[in-house]
Amino acid sequence: MKKFLALLLALVMVFALAACGEAEPSAASDAPASEAPEASDAPASEAPEVAGIPLDEIKVGFIFLHDENSTYDLNFINAAKAACEALGLSEDQYVLRTNVPEGQECYDAAAELADDGCNIVFADSFGHEDFMIQAAREFPDVQFCHATGTRAHTEGLDNFHNAFASIYEGRYLAGIAAGMKLNEMIEAGEITEDQAKMGYVGAYTYAEVISGYTSFYLGAKSVCPSVTMDVTFTGSWYDETAEKEGANNLIAGGCVLISQHADSLGAPTACENAGVPNVSYNGSTITAGPNTYIISSRIDWAPYYEMAIKAVMDGTEIPADYTGNLSTGSVVLTDLNTAVAAEGTQAAIDEAKAKLESGELHVFDCSTFTVSGANVKDTMKVDADGHLTSYMADVNTDEAYTGDTEVVHDGYFSESEFRSAPYFDLFIDGINPLDTAF
Repeated sequence: MKKFLALLLALVMVFALAACGEAEPSAASDAPASEAPEASDAPASEAPEVAGIPLDEIKVGFIFLHDENSTYDLNFINAAKAACEALGLSEDQYVLRTNVPEGQECYDAAAELADDGCNIVFADSFGHEDFMIQAAREFPDVQFCHATGTRAHTEGLDNFHNAFASIYEGRYLAGIAAGMKLNEMIEAGEITEDQAKMGYVGAYTYAEVISGYTSFYLGAKSVCPSVTMDVTFTGSWYDETAEKEGANNLIAGGCVLISQHADSLGAPTACENAGVPNVSYNGSTITAGPNTYIISSRIDWAPYYEMAIKAVMDGTEIPADYTGNLSTGSVVLTDLNTAVAAEGTQAAIDEAKAKLESGELHVFDCSTFTVSGANVKDTMKVDADGHLTSYMADVNTDEAYTGDTEVVHDGYFSESEFRSAPYFDLFIDGINPLDTAF
């Protein structure tokens, strides 16, 4: 109905303008969806107040790339239900749309949710962003929130928002668990120091994935200095066959511990079958790997969901870019599987976590890694030892991936401080990407 009314109104305006013969079409209507509208000259304080919505009238829509079979989407689904329950919403006040591809289907789902009376709509996958922006432009009275996206801070839409969390800190802590396990294997004579090679199954060569596997590696390296890591990519967020095959290939290539940034149980299953320790992502996979699973990091999306929904209820602003962290409860670790983890792992994690929260420790401390050879780009500077001293990151995302923001400050790469989504995309020494086709 809203789309029909919008179309009818547009036709009326067209005829009115034609009759006048003077007015030009609005810039907003002619601009591509990727272009941000011009900012208003009015101070933010003069913006009209937005009325809140009573609890019993609020309706929330959620869009998920896959369903409960994906560890990634299950994490979002559980958070959505938990947030709605915590706020006192009944089951008929929220709608869960699963298996929505990263295409026009996402726009269709978002528009349908808006037409059905949803006051706020969330989407959970990187490729949903263009279509959520399209919906936000069409339904200005509905709030649209997109996880893992990059464009909210440049689009200039009051009703479009991005959110992420400092999951690189969680992956770093999970990496410590991996490094402790490698040390145990070295001490037991199962491997030598030179054989401390991890494997990592990634989906794509996006900054989000690179930031994740690099922070995991640096966490392991902080306790096991001789560690190296091979990374393979599947070209899909969810492909159980490809993820299992990738893990098996890594194991065959000498990797003695496997982690992942992909969403199925393929890699954990391969590890269990091969008897290789595994660090998973987005939740415990102990049921698939009771003898090999160590720990998992994940983003808890419930704090963000609660904040954004409550903002709509209260008529208050939702941040354009929201970055949750350890302190907000947005970055969490599962319980340690003590039957597999090395002795002392929990204490090592707790110590590092306290330092991360206090600011004493930074995951991407430039003194802890080097960049050399062909991996040194024009947008960076390194010292004689290969330590990063400057990097112009592509924070204001464009098609050419042009570096626009200096992100090295006080000796560390300031990840997710200039927008919520990661922008760490360096290939550092010690990590060997086996296939960068994706």
